[in-house]
Formats: sequence, C-alpha cells, structure tokens
Amino acid sequence: MTEFWESSFIEKQTMWGFEPTDSAIVTKDFFLERNVKDILVPGIGYGRNAKVFIDNGINVTGIEISKTAIDLARQNGLDVSIFHGSVTDMPFDNKLYDGIFCHALIHLLNNRERDKFIKDCYNQLKPNGYMIFTTVSKKAPMFGKGKQLDKDYFEIMEGIKMFFYDSDSIKQEFEKYGLVEFSEIDEPSKDMKNKPPIKFIIVKCKKKI
Repeated sequence: MTEFWESSFIEKQTMWGFEPTDSAIVTKDFFLERNVKDILVPGIGYGRNAKVFIDNGINVTGIEISKTAIDLARQNGLDVSIFHGSVTDMPFDNKLYDGIFCHALIHLLNNRERDKFIKDCYNQLKPNGYMIFTTVSKKAPMFGKGKQLDKDYFEIMEGIKMFFYDSDSIKQEFEKYGLVEFSEIDEPSKDMKNKPPIKFIIVKCKKKI
C-alpha cells in the first residue's frame, strides 16, 4: 500500500524539494501561539516539514514507512526519533503529545484506515492538544481522474489511491474528534515551478479535557 506520496517517489528523487510546505509554516505559527512544544509527525518522509518545527524549539517525533526516506532524512541532518512503519500500525509508543501534524497522508488511506488513523492520533494527544491534518480537496485537478473505487475515492494512477475531501466528509470524519475549524490552502509546488498549486484543506482538531 502506498501510504505517503512523497515516499512513493522517494526511490527516484526528492521530488518535493527541501523547503517546508506552506501548511507546515502555518501550523508552526499556530503551535507556537499555543505553546505546543512536543509533536508527532506521521508520514515525516525525508523531513522537509520537520525542520521548521525543530528550528523553532519544537521537539519532533516522526513515523515513516519508507526506510529510504528515513535514511535520506538522516543524511540531511534530521536527528530526531523516527519510527519505521506504517501509520496503520499506530501507536508505536504510549507517549502523549502536545500536537500532531500530518501533511498529505490521510487521503492515501481507505475508509477503515482513515477512521483508525484519526482515532489513534486523537488518543495520543494530551488534553487540550491539537492535531492538524492537511488533505487533498475535491477542488484539486486530480479529482475524478483514473479509476473510481468508491465515493470520492479514485486510483489516480497505478498504485496511487486517493480520497478527496469536501466540507461534508471533513465534518463526518473529524467532528467526533474535536474538530475546531477547517480551511482551504493552495500549496505551491515549490520545487516544480511550472506546476499549478494543489488545493488542500487544513483540518484542525482539539482534544477535549
């Protein structure tokens, strides 16, 4: 199962570059404003989003399915704890975190896997902790492409299956896990200047006491 689309191409190239996503930068500011000091990053990949948190004094623990991505992260100086495995096998420890940041991963899971993943993340939050997901929107150009597997769920290319979110599915999947707000964000392809931005949704949840 291709879990993380950075990992799915990692053997060929670091196609997304090494600059953090706009979502990571926005989340970093959000976490700093709320004194979030210790976060879990499922799908940490080769670490392009981790550094912006580390550079601002936030402790990062990662989860990554691709050993190649982990090795590349190490080669690029990412000296943090990273669990090697699939997010579908969470939890990897019994630690509770102040925050969780997950970029461009959850839409690569099927319905059952998404439900377990959201629940597992919520369970690893401290009271009043925040979890933030960025996920692909139905407004993205890939929506409706390839083979339809289920409602809003497509195999857009061989081995790459994606669920596309809208406001209804966001509410349906996240409301019971402390949904605070969600908003659209255009993620520019920073290392691929000729590519148009991808429509994402940032989902913010807070664990109730």
